[in-house]
Amino acid sequence: MKFINKYLRNLAPYKVASHKVWEVSDEQRKSILKLDWNEATIPPSPKVKERLKKLVEKEDVYFLYPSTNNDEILQRLSIYTKLPVDNVQYFASSDSLHEYLVRMYITVGDPILVLGPTYDNFRLTSQAQGAVVNYFNYEDDFSIDEDKFIKSINQLSPSLVYICNPNNPSGNLLSKEFLKKIIQKFPETIFLVDEAYYEFSSQTIADEVVNFPNLFVSRTFSKAFGIANFRAGYLISDVNNIQQLSKIRNPKNFTTFAQEAVIAVLSDVDYMEKYVSEVNEAKKWFSIELYKLDFVEQVFESHANFVLVKFTNFDTKMNVYNKLIENNIFVRNLLHSDLLINTLRISIGTKEQMNIVVDVLKKVKS
Repeated sequence: MKFINKYLRNLAPYKVASHKVWEVSDEQRKSILKLDWNEATIPPSPKVKERLKKLVEKEDVYFLYPSTNNDEILQRLSIYTKLPVDNVQYFASSDSLHEYLVRMYITVGDPILVLGPTYDNFRLTSQAQGAVVNYFNYEDDFSIDEDKFIKSINQLSPSLVYICNPNNPSGNLLSKEFLKKIIQKFPETIFLVDEAYYEFSSQTIADEVVNFPNLFVSRTFSKAFGIANFRAGYLISDVNNIQQLSKIRNPKNFTTFAQEAVIAVLSDVDYMEKYVSEVNEAKKWFSIELYKLDFVEQVFESHANFVLVKFTNFDTKMNVYNKLIENNIFVRNLLHSDLLINTLRISIGTKEQMNIVVDVLKKVKS
């Protein structure tokens, strides 16, 4: 223990359970419906497979390091985000991006404010750097008291505020107007807005990076674009911020296979948008079906590819959870906040997939 970084000795880990989907044969895997990590539930654009088939035939792809400055990715990101190429940079996942950002801008003892409950990995990343993580929690209905939040920022004077928008796990969406208000009000504070689920909400604050140098927007290719296994994400921020982070970013960590996959999905945005539309329609239908069950108390309005479902009590929640597992349907049982005790987060797939879930839920005895 004495050799361990003192900030890691008593650090609560980010809990990632092993999963049945990785423990069975390819054939058995087809019967599993994985709705717990918010990945896409169908394969990505066929262009991914087309590019990778060509890539595996190149001998040097296995023993040479990947390109450290893929201009095609940057150009395509610029087109997709509608921002200058100097305002974007790709990383080996948004988690990796967050680690670099904390390493660059946060020092030991710095206060960080997290709007929670939320994606817990950022808390881990910050505490490992020696930061002091504070939480401002949503109300019971996952609304936010804007005045209290502003007061909290004012009192704490955090070095960084982390906001997942849309929120994970509720799907709640803060308005762009409110985000602009607080970013402008606190110019000495970094605002990291995690837009992992941007495509499902169509609202972004990213266009404001040209106006606010304290704004950082992270995104991922793991959700709407369907290439979670390739670990790809990107940052949108002020030109100077991109340049500063490039000082410590290791460009060799982004494999050639990941680069080709990113180019493929960005060259077929129509495919992604069709899938997003299908998910959003399935989400509406699924929410209606959930309210027909007498043990469902609330389905929180979601602007992401999942819904947070509140059940009448904890025992009922666990009955539902276990019944789904019995039928090879996996959803997320989140327990890191009192607001989540009676809830399950369920990723949304196609309507056909969600109909399978509904059929199982109808068999649950309340």
